[in-house]
Amino acid sequence: MIDKKTKALWKKRLQEEIDAEFLYKTLSEIVEDEIKKSLYQKLALIEEKHINVWLEHFKRNSIPIDELKPTIKARLLSKFSKKYGSTFLSRLMLMEESSEVKSYLNLYKNSDSSQTKDIALKLAKDSALHAKSLMTSLEKQAEPWHAAESGGLLRNIVYGFNDGLTANFGLIAGVIGASAQQHIILISGIAGMIADALSMGSSGYLAAVSEKEVYEHEKAMEAEEIKLMPELEIEELALIYESKGIEKTEALQRAKEIMQNPQQALEDKMHEELGLAERNISPLTEGWVTGLATAIGALIPIFPFFLFDGSIAIWSSFAISMLSHFAVGAARSFFTGRGIFRSGFDMFIVGFGVAAIGYIIGDLVLKLFL
Repeated sequence: MIDKKTKALWKKRLQEEIDAEFLYKTLSEIVEDEIKKSLYQKLALIEEKHINVWLEHFKRNSIPIDELKPTIKARLLSKFSKKYGSTFLSRLMLMEESSEVKSYLNLYKNSDSSQTKDIALKLAKDSALHAKSLMTSLEKQAEPWHAAESGGLLRNIVYGFNDGLTANFGLIAGVIGASAQQHIILISGIAGMIADALSMGSSGYLAAVSEKEVYEHEKAMEAEEIKLMPELEIEELALIYESKGIEKTEALQRAKEIMQNPQQALEDKMHEELGLAERNISPLTEGWVTGLATAIGALIPIFPFFLFDGSIAIWSSFAISMLSHFAVGAARSFFTGRGIFRSGFDMFIVGFGVAAIGYIIGDLVLKLFL
């Protein structure tokens, strides 16, 4: 008897394959390069085979299946890409394939069913090949399931915007709870916006600097090891290749060949052994982009107070802030893999909770000290 949790996991994997087929078809329709078009068409056909593998698995286990259709998130991505181009979607699909490699390997390790293990292993290998194909298409080199970053600058924008919106919304709610006059609300909101933007910007900068320093330190150590003990490094590199399914003799031969080029060997060790990838975006860029995104998010709750007075400004601020919380939650789903509505609703609840707590504290301070 298959338990509910397992059924839900299988259905989630099936839905991912349905979305992937739909989005690869979208990519094949919008790209002009014939080589890329052919690649996406082939990937869509393979995803269709994956869907049939799951359908057969469900049939063997007498599990009913809902209507096969792409999720709202996938349909929105398709519309966005048809309007603005394929770049974002192609990179997102690379991330999704990389995530699938991990997911199917975990399913393989944790499943008790030999049938499920066979499916998981096959689809993990296919997803790895898909990611390799997409990397070639996007001219990337590092294997993305080992990548140190996920979403890059776009992710920083979303999370910076989210922080500014939530923090300043709570601050404004607290000041309103204290029955402050409108000019006090505006001053507090602007001060909060500047402080939060500077804080997030500097944090983004320092985090990027630290990450770069860690990468450079590990790279220097690995380079020294390659220089001082090449025999040991050959053995380590051969073991890494062997763990990926390459036959022992071939893995050793490949490691020896790569070690003839110390720079290539160093890159392979950084990616394969340590799972580190060098980031091309500068810390300064990350800092000001994150800070600017935070400032824009923080501006939303105070913007109505520039245009309206009294209760109209307050309720307008509440309405656009809550809608923005839902929107940023939905945007985060593209990086977390959660459903677009569930992620948006969760963020909506968080925003409401922050506003409620801020208002209660402001009202309490007013009663205690004034």
